[in-house]
Amino acid sequence: MRIQGQAALVTGGASGLGEATARELARLGARVAVLDRNAALAESVAADIGGIACACDITDADSVAAALDQAESAHGPARILMNVAGIGGARRIVGRDGSPAPLEDFARVVGVNLIGSYNMSRLFAARCVRLDALDGGERGVMVFTASVAAFDGQIGQQAYSASKGGLVGMTLPMARDLAQHAIRVCTVAPGLFATPLLLELPEAVQHSLAASIPFPPRLGKPSEFAELACHIVTNGHLNGEVIRLDGALRMAPR
Repeated sequence: MRIQGQAALVTGGASGLGEATARELARLGARVAVLDRNAALAESVAADIGGIACACDITDADSVAAALDQAESAHGPARILMNVAGIGGARRIVGRDGSPAPLEDFARVVGVNLIGSYNMSRLFAARCVRLDALDGGERGVMVFTASVAAFDGQIGQQAYSASKGGLVGMTLPMARDLAQHAIRVCTVAPGLFATPLLLELPEAVQHSLAASIPFPPRLGKPSEFAELACHIVTNGHLNGEVIRLDGALRMAPR
């Protein structure tokens, strides 16, 4: 699918990997809707790239529907969905005092990263299937954002790894499900990237993390994630695939 002229949605588009993806889509000529819970940051990014900001909580069906309506009113029906929104969190299953980890912490991470992404995708897909097929025969493309933690999660990452592993496990069956509607589904599993959250760590910690990456021995650039996400859109034979983007990193237990 050619990106130029298409309407695109980017969840978590106000910062980090989502912001980089929104900027790359706009650079390639897409009409971009920046979806994020942080309305002020979303407005800032949208203004900078000539897009539209939509306040959106991906875990809430009404909020997603309102954002999709707002984006469609401004840009027309979207054919591209970049699911980048997500949260982190680490907690040992049994604390130092012997108490179990709070169930609500696990549910919150899975609720946003996995269920929220599914919620966004099902509502996007329901609209996308109604569109006419493009010249190449396809109707739409969606990209999930997993993590290397889906494969080699560290101690304390049970919730995060489970949520990202769920996205990995959902990719192929969703691609098969939506094949009849000519909608492709892929997932990117990034490693250690220079996102705002990671850049808040002490510089020594950042250098240590970068040194753990075989090659190149540096943190990934958000622009590199964005380039891959956009390539998935333009490469019509990529479907049902999970792509690690990690410089050959394999995470240690801690």
